[in-house]
Amino acid sequence: MASTSERDLTRRNVLRLALAGAAAAGWARPAGAAAKVATKARIVIAGAGAAGLATASRLSQRLDGAQITIIDARRAHFYQPGFTLVAAGLKPKSYAIGATRDYVAPGATLVEDRVVAFHPESNVVVTAGGQRFGYDFLIVATGLQLDYAAIEGMDTRLIGVDGIGSVYGGPDAAEATWRELARFIERGGVGLFHRPDTEMKCAGAPLKYAFIADDRLRRADRRGKAELIYAAQNKALFSVPIVSEKVRMLFEERQIRTTHDHVMTAIDPGRRIATFRTPQGRTEIGYDFVNIVPPMRAPDPVRFSPLAWQSGIFAADGWMEVDPATLRHRRFPNVFGIGDVAGVPKGKTAASVKWQVPVAVDHLVASLQGSVSEAAYNGYTSCPLITRIGRAMLVEFDYDNNLTPSFPGVIAPLEELWVSWVMKGIALKPTYLAMLRGQA
Repeated sequence: MASTSERDLTRRNVLRLALAGAAAAGWARPAGAAAKVATKARIVIAGAGAAGLATASRLSQRLDGAQITIIDARRAHFYQPGFTLVAAGLKPKSYAIGATRDYVAPGATLVEDRVVAFHPESNVVVTAGGQRFGYDFLIVATGLQLDYAAIEGMDTRLIGVDGIGSVYGGPDAAEATWRELARFIERGGVGLFHRPDTEMKCAGAPLKYAFIADDRLRRADRRGKAELIYAAQNKALFSVPIVSEKVRMLFEERQIRTTHDHVMTAIDPGRRIATFRTPQGRTEIGYDFVNIVPPMRAPDPVRFSPLAWQSGIFAADGWMEVDPATLRHRRFPNVFGIGDVAGVPKGKTAASVKWQVPVAVDHLVASLQGSVSEAAYNGYTSCPLITRIGRAMLVEFDYDNNLTPSFPGVIAPLEELWVSWVMKGIALKPTYLAMLRGQA
């Protein structure tokens, strides 16, 4: 029987909520638009992912006469929230692929090259092609790097072969992962899911994929032929305690076995065995299908630059040293870090970018005006946590692990709802694309 929350949401109201606001990621646009500021400032944006493109669009709207240069060698733009849907067999890989040039803001210049060195002391970046770009302000939006090599025996060429999948590896990898999952559903055996012990983008994705595998098996009437194991890297399943407990309960209900304090260190593709580091020493788990989630770190040009944290929990993986509220670098005030590369406790999702970008832009514009901005990012992060095909929990939270629902009293964050699924599957992409253009 439908819950009260679901009965209260007519199909028309659901679509209105989804398409008008896309609450799944807190997409409502902040009210008000300031007059343009005249400036000749040189602004370099390293990276043309979601954070870089959205920042360029906002700056283009706020500034008149600025020289905005975006540097990124990748011509394709990946809609990364779509990777899970591709790997679930629900979308073609083309769903997650666009063209970077289509989202470059008016007046901004795209340089198809890659920043390989940051010199914040002299306000210069250097590209792989040997170009040097001076700047008055620098936005670092390079994203992160997937460190597959940190798992001994793993190679991206193995994705889609012998039961190995990896949703994070890109559209091709997501498509190959679905093929391997489909084979596993036919044959049965042990399905292994895990996450690394580093910071990572969309930390709910490994959980989602375990739920999707369970649901796909049940729909094929093959659940009794498979054992599903989730190897958690610590003693929790999610960073927000109340959400972690809910996931634990759902895993128990759906007979997804959980092991804690397991960090994958190696795989043997031939024997189909994964090796984990645990407090008790090395342990091995055999698999017939495994979704590899590699350790994630800041890209080397950031990690081994003066921009990285010099000490503390974010230093080992080279995350960028920024103030968590303003995203401004703590030692180089004309530098900002936005998106996955930022060394902050939360915020490696597209929804986080939506709320980080206006804050950083507001502080940059205030600096140009000789004033001070009061804008602050509170760590807002959103995870439409798929629990089965057609149902999801809309989990939104901040730095302090407070739940921050966009529709309190209407969409309960810990209920498996169809409306939350609609947010993920229908509303999120158009609002994401609007964000790239500074329209959401």
